[in-house]
Amino acid sequence: MSIPSEETIPFLSLKPEIKTQKNQLINAFLSVLDSGFFVRGAEVEAFESEFAAYSHAPNCVGVANGLDALSLILRAMGIGQGDEVLVPAHTFIATWLAVSQCGATPVGVDVELETGNMNPELIEQSITAKSKAIIPVHLYGRPANMLQICSIASRHGLKVIEDAAQAHGAMCQDKYVGMFSDAAAFSFYPGKNLGAFGDGGAVVTKDDKLAANVRLLANYGSREKYHHICQGVNSRLDEMQAAFLRIRLTRLEALNERRNEIAQRYSEAFSEHPSLQIPIASELGMFQVWHLYVIRHKDRDTLQKKLQSFGIETQIHYPIAPYQSEAYLSQCDQLFPVAEAWSLTCLSLPMGPHLSDEQVRHVIRKVLDAA
Repeated sequence: MSIPSEETIPFLSLKPEIKTQKNQLINAFLSVLDSGFFVRGAEVEAFESEFAAYSHAPNCVGVANGLDALSLILRAMGIGQGDEVLVPAHTFIATWLAVSQCGATPVGVDVELETGNMNPELIEQSITAKSKAIIPVHLYGRPANMLQICSIASRHGLKVIEDAAQAHGAMCQDKYVGMFSDAAAFSFYPGKNLGAFGDGGAVVTKDDKLAANVRLLANYGSREKYHHICQGVNSRLDEMQAAFLRIRLTRLEALNERRNEIAQRYSEAFSEHPSLQIPIASELGMFQVWHLYVIRHKDRDTLQKKLQSFGIETQIHYPIAPYQSEAYLSQCDQLFPVAEAWSLTCLSLPMGPHLSDEQVRHVIRKVLDAA
């Protein structure tokens, strides 16, 4: 099959996968509708159990979104005003916002040039007497160096929270992400590898007490109706989204494998091109789930415009680092040269199970032409 010249290859499209599971999704919708129960019901309970089992986690708590998952973990740990939390300089701003929301101060750590993940070699120089936790992000679906990060945290008595919003199903040393730390936060935003049809999130943890505290805080600070133990918030995964996520979870492994196939084809095609810097391959014992396939090019903007003229949609993750945003510009006077290099050169190519083999070949041809 050839690609018509006028056809646009979307960066992401959920329609093909929705079509595959459409009858199941409709039945799930009708089942919840008929139940008349929409908050904290059987579907949420079942999804929490199933996602916990999938992640090999003793506890899973469904919440409203990935940002809430992070902020609730921090609050449940007692982290707040006067505390500092180490975060990557190159990430989506939610990682930083979660720290600010609980009253603590985010402290940026520059990232690795090869992966974009937090650079463990730079962590200790950012630790102070106020430091309470480290939040590594499994950026673009590639696990951060959790063994080294956890070792550093242990030496300094710090908590570790994994931001796994882009890494559903990713593994390192035959262990799923989320199980290296004190707790992990997941997002089920529709575009994620495991996405709902609206916002959603979850906390997974080995710590029973921490899970109970997260659940308490997420439900207005209440375990029993009208009995409020603390000042909580309203952050609950709803029944409809849980029902949809249960169905989508059954396909997660297969869809991650398809992403891996596409990533391998991209990397094989681009590996010898002198102007393209490609994501490094998975290490032994690692399975990255390729939420995004991000290349780097010194003239990224021109390359993006050329690909757009060829009908190939791309995106930039992330053109403005959190510390460069107006939200934090007055609070952070540090320089992070590697994070800045990523912001200026990164370009995300179409990635996902929506792509046909011919579309993948077309993207490869046009990137090679344009680069």
